[in-house]
Amino acid sequence: MLRSMYSGISGLRNFQTKLDVIGNNIANVNTHGFKKSRVIFKDLISQTQSGASGATATRGGVNPKQVGLGAQMAAIDTMHGGGSMQSTGNVLDLGIEGDGFFMVADANGEARDDTGAITTADPAFTSILYTRAGNFYMDNDGYLVNADGKYLVGVRAESLVFEKEDDGILSEDAPNVSGDEGANLFDEDQNLAPGEGDIGPIRIPTTAESMSIGQDGKVTYVDLNGKLQFAGQLIMSKFPNPGGLNKVGGNYYQPTANSGNAYAQTATVAGMGTVQSGFLEMSNVDLSEEFTEMIVAQRGFQANTRIITTSDEILQELVN
Repeated sequence: MLRSMYSGISGLRNFQTKLDVIGNNIANVNTHGFKKSRVIFKDLISQTQSGASGATATRGGVNPKQVGLGAQMAAIDTMHGGGSMQSTGNVLDLGIEGDGFFMVADANGEARDDTGAITTADPAFTSILYTRAGNFYMDNDGYLVNADGKYLVGVRAESLVFEKEDDGILSEDAPNVSGDEGANLFDEDQNLAPGEGDIGPIRIPTTAESMSIGQDGKVTYVDLNGKLQFAGQLIMSKFPNPGGLNKVGGNYYQPTANSGNAYAQTATVAGMGTVQSGFLEMSNVDLSEEFTEMIVAQRGFQANTRIITTSDEILQELVN
């Protein structure tokens, strides 16, 4: 069989994959926190007809003669550039200006007894996932959760009261999130282990009159007495290689061996970025770019189809 036919088949497979990736990007153009992907190609092995030879006293050097055997996919990269911010006016809509990720998880820490009172158990989280989608809600118990009911990871506060100083500035005695400045809140086993403070879901009392989330991730609320209370501190994570994260659906990522271990800290620390309350990060998909790439992929697919049909015509002539 002609080598050109198999080269054309490899090209068809590659451009079909490229179209699949482009289609997924376009489908998620309005998905909050979505990061687009791109496809990179590379050539397959080449068949050597004759090797290279160096120059001698009587003749010059000769380059190798090689015939390529097609193309293959080199990588599908996730582009983690930031998307534009969309104003929503909802205090629980959170956008990140920076490289950090929100952490969400199922919790096995608190439950209600038959009387409705909170009972404290092990505050550890299970199944921690990472996301840039910041559309959070308050459940019927006052906990901050996402649309899937996963808790937003933070440092819970005891009942703290903000006192007004003589100069009119509000001060508070919030718990320290970690002992050392810039310390990682994950231990060597990648379990959350802060120096001070209680890692767990952040809860706003259902009787609170209002709440707010600062750019540093501090969650506060105004109680029935009009006093400003500290509810907790959001924790964010970043990775040495975010491109190595594994997409698991639902706008969630999981770390892999090539993403590196998560570095967890509070907002504004070590490039985590600032938290923008009342905003949602849009998808970073550029439709004009995707349509252009779609045309390129379509023409590439058609060109490889022409290679196959031409090779088939040649084979037909040989058979006849």
